[in-house]
Amino acid sequence: MDDKSLHLAMYPWFGMGHLTPYLCLANKLAAVGHKVSYFIPAKTIPRFQHFNLHRDLITFIPVTVPHVEGLPLGTETTADVPHPMHSHLMTAMDLTLPFIEATLRKIKPHFVLYDFPHWLPSVARPLGIKCIHYCVLSPAAVGYMSDYGRELVNDKWTEEELMKPPPGFPCSSIRLYPFECRGMAAAFNLEYGKGMLLAQRLSIAFTASDAIAFNTCVEMEGPYCDFLEKAFGKPLILAGPVLPEPPTTVLEEGWTSWLEGFKPKTVIYCSLGSEIVLKKDQFQELVLGLELTGLPFLAALKPPVGATTVEKALPEGFEERNKGKGLVHGRWSPQMQILRHPSVGCFATHCGAGSMTEGMVSECQLVLIPYVGDQGMNARLMARDLKIGVEVERGEEDGTLTKEAVCKAIKAVMDDSKFAKEVRENHSKLRAVLLREGLEDFYIDDFVKKLYGLLESSREA
Repeated sequence: MDDKSLHLAMYPWFGMGHLTPYLCLANKLAAVGHKVSYFIPAKTIPRFQHFNLHRDLITFIPVTVPHVEGLPLGTETTADVPHPMHSHLMTAMDLTLPFIEATLRKIKPHFVLYDFPHWLPSVARPLGIKCIHYCVLSPAAVGYMSDYGRELVNDKWTEEELMKPPPGFPCSSIRLYPFECRGMAAAFNLEYGKGMLLAQRLSIAFTASDAIAFNTCVEMEGPYCDFLEKAFGKPLILAGPVLPEPPTTVLEEGWTSWLEGFKPKTVIYCSLGSEIVLKKDQFQELVLGLELTGLPFLAALKPPVGATTVEKALPEGFEERNKGKGLVHGRWSPQMQILRHPSVGCFATHCGAGSMTEGMVSECQLVLIPYVGDQGMNARLMARDLKIGVEVERGEEDGTLTKEAVCKAIKAVMDDSKFAKEVRENHSKLRAVLLREGLEDFYIDDFVKKLYGLLESSREA
């Protein structure tokens, strides 16, 4: 590392959907010569070691996650516990403050990038370290959920408030359904970490930063970025889409041999991420919807509520009817390699930020099944604003889906109708933009320039 190189520390929330994009950005920055000290739960390091593409510049700093009452022993990430326990995990992360402060004092980075630990600026700033809130959510979602211009009573969110965007939000098709508003208001008003509501935590994390960064580009979310820069009144730095590196390993033989039994672009791949756990009736409606299409399918789903395995939760006779053409399993699956396989033609996704990016740069048609948090807004962005996929119709009041709705959405993007062709064309155009030669380099270079600019401004102040 030369004198012109930057040293950045990173401390993301202990969720796979946060740890992974932070490491993706670390790889992009290390590729152009910058050093990254990456704080990560100690026992989680082996799962991420092969994603570290620059071990000479990216150092994993193991964090011992303290045990707190209410958490099973050994819990480190959100994948280890159900959603109601995440607040306890946040408490554990807050208890790492002394270790993080002592380490920052020792390693002396120029910047620290963070998201949920709202206390980091109060620790880092006295040490002369600039603080960047690196948000893994989309600017469209953050903009919609912001309290900018809203009149909240006692800082409490209501379902009615979330039914509409904040004043000045860009003209858009992004809206939330009643069931999403209820869930989001409840989440915002929930204690997330001891003595701190989630909405308060996020608000402080954003406003206490020196700048806010996103992994997106103006080609996709320009108006939402402009809105946020105005709303927060501080620099907004875009890292570009931060596309994941192509897999360095080939798809395992078990997956390959199964997929190669089907014609090109015919297999549906369905995945709802590492944390979504459906009720049993909704799990069954989803897999029955896949079956109803008549197309081959591969579904990577967690066992539903009350079931120990996905096999035990399948509808009666399902395995026999779909033997050889449909596969449902509860194991981790190599999503990027599967999406790249020639036989896979449709991706049914929960619209988590990482999956959204992987879907957009794939050649698969997109079917959107959002469940929590920002996923609904991501789905509206893709289906209504960008028109690159189709969202599965749900009950607006309770969020239920039916097998018929799942089948309808898949067929809408997989048939030869005029609508399907338009969606495929829109997706193809956006994919070409995101994969355009030089785009990613432009954004990473600009990201680094703006970081240098922040350092210079502090020296002049």
